[in-house]
Amino acid sequence: MAQPEQILANDPKKFAPAWLQRIQKARWAYAFVSPFYILFAIFSLYPMVLSIYLSFTKWKGVGPMAFSGLVNFGLIAKDKVFWQSMANGVILFFLYVPIMLFLALVLAVLLNSGRVKGFRFFRTLIFLPFITNMVAAGFAFRILLEKQNGLFNVILKYAGLETIPWLESVWWARISLSLLIIWAWLGYNMVIMLAGLQTIPRDLTEAALVDGASPIQAFFNVTVPLMRPVILFCTINSTIGSFGLFTEVSTLTRGGPVNATITPLLRIYGIAFGSNQFGYASALGYTFFALIFILTIIQFRLNREQD
Repeated sequence: MAQPEQILANDPKKFAPAWLQRIQKARWAYAFVSPFYILFAIFSLYPMVLSIYLSFTKWKGVGPMAFSGLVNFGLIAKDKVFWQSMANGVILFFLYVPIMLFLALVLAVLLNSGRVKGFRFFRTLIFLPFITNMVAAGFAFRILLEKQNGLFNVILKYAGLETIPWLESVWWARISLSLLIIWAWLGYNMVIMLAGLQTIPRDLTEAALVDGASPIQAFFNVTVPLMRPVILFCTINSTIGSFGLFTEVSTLTRGGPVNATITPLLRIYGIAFGSNQFGYASALGYTFFALIFILTIIQFRLNREQD
């Protein structure tokens, strides 16, 4: 009869821990999926960990990193431009998000009604700005809104009206930026809401119409309540997008005038690559993340209370 030492020498796998045995059995599966995790660790996990460490240091991109503790986070309270960028995010949210989501829902209802001929054509036409290069779109809008020779002001001149300082005035610059965002993101939100509408049985709307409700009453009393989860999803995405605008702002208004349209991401980018203060930029980034996280939780709580 073989001794336990001989069995262990002949087949050590039998005495390995259960988790190690499972790994050994699935070693080829792990080998095939390992490239993803290796790349994730190099290009996502490592920069994330490094940025956390950077937020506690002073570093200009070259040379040694000087540990500074919570100094960077203390400077954030005195950064008026950063807090103005957060306020700009709130202002932009109220300027374009309600209008954009309402238009997206109305267009989705019209396309889902079956009364519009060329459904696919109009859906593609409305969605097309979303896949348009935003840098090119921003420069195109900048040319259209130019104060002297822009197309919009030329039309106003021919109509005998005064020209509008689209990009030179604080509030007109915000309105101009909101128009660009609505143009670019309306189709995206419309497609999401259209997908949500297709999950709602049409019998409910038809029953409301049979009971004497007008199409508008059926829309607000039947369609909108059933679409609340989809509307909440679009609202949260738009909220994050309002504070995370970068390409649209950098190409159209460049944060001006007098920082009226600067956003947190544009501020963080300027601190990091304009002033080479990578430690402070990392602290701003994590502060921004914490604020958006709290705002998202508040939106979820408010939606639950309404339910």
